[in-house]
Amino acid sequence: MLVESLLGFVVLVGILGLCFGSFLNVVIHRLPLIMEREWQAQCAELNGQAAADAEPLTLARPRSRCPRCGHPITILENIPLISYLFVLKGKCSGCGEPISPRYPLVELLTGLFSAYAAWRFGPTLQLAGALLLIWALIALAAIDFDTQLLPDAITLPLLWAGLAFNLNAAFAPLPVAVIGAMAGYLALWSVFWLFKLATGKEGMGYGDFKLLAALGAWLGWTMLPVIILLSSLVGAAVGITLIVAARRGRNVPIPFGPYLAAAGLIALFWGKDLTERYLGLIA
Repeated sequence: MLVESLLGFVVLVGILGLCFGSFLNVVIHRLPLIMEREWQAQCAELNGQAAADAEPLTLARPRSRCPRCGHPITILENIPLISYLFVLKGKCSGCGEPISPRYPLVELLTGLFSAYAAWRFGPTLQLAGALLLIWALIALAAIDFDTQLLPDAITLPLLWAGLAFNLNAAFAPLPVAVIGAMAGYLALWSVFWLFKLATGKEGMGYGDFKLLAALGAWLGWTMLPVIILLSSLVGAAVGITLIVAARRGRNVPIPFGPYLAAAGLIALFWGKDLTERYLGLIA
């Protein structure tokens, strides 16, 4: 009976994740546009010019629509996964243009990770924190992949939320979390300046510092070595593959945020096991 109730809870949270994944697609698409408009308005103000007139844009308004033809997305067309696969069949019903498969992929990943978190943590405070962290990391990874930006509007609240959850040691004791936030920021900040002094170039953005600081605030400083190692290995492997297979120039920047986010998710679920096994190997 207990297993059945837990399974039902997991399915419910998974469905919640699917629905929230649909909202994350809106965040991923619109937040960089909102930021760009704010920068343009600030530049216009500094130059003593009037801001350009544009349709108001928020995460809630206007209603979701096809970016090509402007066809409004109906309720039937907005059901996570189902609409893409069976209603729209991967194409806009207005203009017939293909819809990026990334939209259902974001929904699917959000649903799966949410369901696994429910299975792993159960109906606890840890689950609430894990869901918040998972959803934020998925949004940050996709935004950074598209724009090479990690918005402060997500990273900074995520950092403070991690410290707030760890007031009750949900994932790490508070002192460990505070040190994790400081060490996470300073670790990549140091790498940034060492690389800049050695080459005269900037190897990463400040958003990466803030994201690692947020992960340190959530998971504690003891998880930082695992996160840095995993993200560096995956980032290096992907970078080399792109250079060799896709003939991508070495000077073309590769966003580091998606690898930090992926490593953070791994550390959330399996970080302690990986650390213990690694220490066991070198003992």
